[in-house]
Amino acid sequence: MTVRMRLKQISLLLLAMAISAIGFFQMFRRTTGDASTTFLVLLLVVGALFVLLWALIARYQPYASQAILPCVLLLSAIGTMMIARIDNANTALGKPSDVATRQLVWLATALVLSCVLIVCLRDYRVLRHFSYVSMVVGIGLLLSPMIPGLGREIGGARIWIGIGSHSLQPGEFAKLFLAFFFASYLFDHRDQLAVGGSKFLGVRLPRIRDLGPIIVVWVASMGVLVLQHDLGTSLMFFAMFVSMLYVATGRRSWIFLGAVFFIIGAFLATLVFSHVDARIDAWLHPFSDAEYNKTYGGSGQLVRGVFGLATGGLLGTGLGQGHPWFTPLANSDFIYSSVGEELGLVGLLTVLMLYLIIIASGMITAMKVKDGFGKLLASGLVFTMAFQVFTVVGGITLVIPLTGLTMPFMAAGGSSLVANSILASLLIVISNQANKPEPEVSSDTFQYEALAALRDHEIRTRQEAKDAESGASTNTSQFPQTTEQPRTVKGEAR
Repeated sequence: MTVRMRLKQISLLLLAMAISAIGFFQMFRRTTGDASTTFLVLLLVVGALFVLLWALIARYQPYASQAILPCVLLLSAIGTMMIARIDNANTALGKPSDVATRQLVWLATALVLSCVLIVCLRDYRVLRHFSYVSMVVGIGLLLSPMIPGLGREIGGARIWIGIGSHSLQPGEFAKLFLAFFFASYLFDHRDQLAVGGSKFLGVRLPRIRDLGPIIVVWVASMGVLVLQHDLGTSLMFFAMFVSMLYVATGRRSWIFLGAVFFIIGAFLATLVFSHVDARIDAWLHPFSDAEYNKTYGGSGQLVRGVFGLATGGLLGTGLGQGHPWFTPLANSDFIYSSVGEELGLVGLLTVLMLYLIIIASGMITAMKVKDGFGKLLASGLVFTMAFQVFTVVGGITLVIPLTGLTMPFMAAGGSSLVANSILASLLIVISNQANKPEPEVSSDTFQYEALAALRDHEIRTRQEAKDAESGASTNTSQFPQTTEQPRTVKGEAR
């Protein structure tokens, strides 16, 4: 890569850092007047780690996509900015909070792990050798909150494990390991799964004996819903597997079957689980007095988030000039609503554009990479992020019921931040392989190999011709011609 190209690439990261610095400066000037020394030091450390990560990508993954890292930086900065803004408001109201400081610590940890991954994982295909290990680890992480004494139930869902005063959401890491397993399994069995069976309503369905994997994953997703009361995680895993199944086989029938299984599962969930039925009622009738005034499971949080979006309008109230803390969980589940209140529709569309750039880069990587395992892994990881963003934004804007998932890179919480940073790093590693140029045809090595191959072919051709000639002469000596004497015809003149 030329120096000019590297300067263009680093300029994207520096521009993202400059925009983030201006945003933090404006927010603090309008709220507390200045930031704490600890917060400023952490900001500088995180900025240095982003530059270090870019340098390691340029050194060890030289052909990787350069659009992912600046987008991750901007999304992380916007999220941390809004979390710090809500912390300042809570402190002014007599409820001191330092969630933003912890978020920066988690972001620094995520960047360090990303640096290690960029340096050590030169070839992502090594993950295929640990497919069943990844399955065991993923299922273990998914079920770990059910361990007595270790799991914690927060907000009605048992998806957390507690270590002292800290809590961790293992499902965020489980999605990575299960993506490794799904990509390896579908790559090994894509030919059998691609074979179609009989047609139904114009759609060729898969064979009955090939329905095992999707039934197993559907049962596992329902198991997560039954044991942990976590609707979002169960839907995310099932949707990730169905999308990867479609990429592996190219058959629309798998999407059709996935939709049927989803509808059946959603219907059963509304009958069996009260919290699922409550979320659907809150979605269908959010502004009714009965739903809004419910003590638990009502639409109060949802309506406040919608009013926050409406308050922001087109350009927002401005950083530090809104009231996002009125919405419960404004720094985690409803951080998208907080951004909409202070940055307006323009800010929300900017956030969606940043996610779209990451998703588009991952999809382009999946289409360009020649390795089947890498194609499935990249598409699975990208669809997981896209599905997560869609469910969060759709739930806050009343398009679909709330699912309990969080916005990647933006919402408060170390588990989601670290897991999604590793996901972005994996996309960067795969994109390096996808964008790596093919060896030039006019290289000296290729010319030497081509001439050597032609010389060998010529020698073999001559040898075969000599063998053919010697074989012909041998056949002639074995069967000599005899000279036939003229016969005397009776009555002929002597």
